[in-house]
Amino acid sequence: MARKDDDRSTPPPPPAPLAVAVADSHTHLDMQSGTPAESLAKAAAAGVTTVVQVGCDVPGSRWAAELAAEFEQVHAAVALHPNEAPRIFLGDPDAWSGQQRPAGGAAALDAALAEIDALAALPQVRAVGETGLDYFRTGPEGVDIQQESFRRHIEIAKRHGKALVIHDRDAHEDVIRVLLEEGAPERTVFHCYSGDAAMAKVCAEHGWYLSFAGPVTFKANQPLRDALLATPLERVLVETDAPFLTPHPYRGRPNAPYLIPVTVRSMAATLGLHEDELSTAIAANTARAFGY
Repeated sequence: MARKDDDRSTPPPPPAPLAVAVADSHTHLDMQSGTPAESLAKAAAAGVTTVVQVGCDVPGSRWAAELAAEFEQVHAAVALHPNEAPRIFLGDPDAWSGQQRPAGGAAALDAALAEIDALAALPQVRAVGETGLDYFRTGPEGVDIQQESFRRHIEIAKRHGKALVIHDRDAHEDVIRVLLEEGAPERTVFHCYSGDAAMAKVCAEHGWYLSFAGPVTFKANQPLRDALLATPLERVLVETDAPFLTPHPYRGRPNAPYLIPVTVRSMAATLGLHEDELSTAIAANTARAFGY
């Protein structure tokens, strides 16, 4: 019988708090255990005093906006996840959580994007995302729909003067191509950056922010640490993407914003910086990227 602290469902213990407070630039409190208030209090005790709550569909984006209106330390990002757009277009009955909406096609996607557009106008919504391209779960039949949705999200972000949060999985070249074709918003963030050092340099040339998550701590991910080393300090962010991507040594257990110090300390070691220096940069970068 496994000891309780070896149970993969048991949350990791709280790390020592950061002396300089930082922000979790990308989290999903609606997918985590406990109430948002409990999660935010636990994060604050670890030195994580600000979070960006990210929506992946219309209901989740509404929830993010409502949470950000309730809690001063929460900022919202709203969007249709790249995998969500094909589901809506193809008429997946679960895509609208039982609400009455068009059965599929362009009308359904238009209706969903109209709701994202309306939410993006709210002052507590600081970003449009996570949007982008994901060729890992969506097959070739969804590529055109994803790219159309991505282009429309870029337009929404620029029109409302909001940051753009990019989800990029197995689609690096196309993500960059679409951003350049459409003209990326002034503040563009690559969430859970997964490219190499060469791509990091391209992103830096365009002034885009790179947000690093738990995978940068994994032993096998030296290319990702090389990308971190290639990123200008003023463009570095940190995130959990909780409840996913828990950092080493807790990989596979539930992630949450209070674990940000684990990733920050690993990043500081890679960069050869004191954790306070890195935290100071991350705090300033996140505020600048999301405009708060």
